[in-house]
Amino acid sequence: MAHITGGGLTENIPRVLPDHLTAIIDRKNWTLPPLFQWLQKEGQVADAEMHRVFNCGIGMVVIVAEADAGVALQLLAAAGESVHPIGRIEARGEGQAQTVVV
Repeated sequence: MAHITGGGLTENIPRVLPDHLTAIIDRKNWTLPPLFQWLQKEGQVADAEMHRVFNCGIGMVVIVAEADAGVALQLLAAAGESVHPIGRIEARGEGQAQTVVV
């Protein structure tokens, strides 16, 4: 689990991954909340900077084995959490960042 606070998505997720893995986060998998949309537009903030500095509406990332994803989603939803699968974990390529937002 990674609490997405200061450091945004790209700096917090690597803290919970072994060096040989990378998180591929698909930005199309959730709606950027209106506050972040306004901040990005008015501040002319690039996507990469938004992902590095802000949580972009993702407060917590829970990483589970693909085989357990369905059960994890059900349990979190039953507990009242808003759940969105936002990406996948892959082997990290040479020179690849540990979190990539596509």
